[in-house]
Amino acid sequence: MSDDSPQANELFLSLVFSLQSAAWYQMGKIASPISGKIERDLPQAKMSIDLLIMLQEKTKGNLLGEEQQLLNSAVYNLQMNYVDELNRDKESPPAEAKPAAEEGQAKAPGEKPAEGSGQGE
Repeated sequence: MSDDSPQANELFLSLVFSLQSAAWYQMGKIASPISGKIERDLPQAKMSIDLLIMLQEKTKGNLLGEEQQLLNSAVYNLQMNYVDELNRDKESPPAEAKPAAEEGQAKAPGEKPAEGSGQGE
């Protein structure tokens, strides 16, 4: 398969879309296709974005216009959203980080919340 064949173009675009989708899931911007839940893993999101940046650097000057535009757009949008997620964490720490005493219900480690406590409902 030559580098400029239609199949190579489709494979490249699929790779970019795959890494881009993974980063969106990892930032918690869209639900996981496996669990259907919103899950955040910012270190993994950073890794997916870094992989796209590496791809951008390694393919510089060797991409078709459409490929370059898609890759540049994906990297830019993901980087901006990643920074927003980092800033959001700085402004308001996640609820799980609050000590149980602040929530008015001290619990022993591993203890499940009492029924009707309002937690997890």
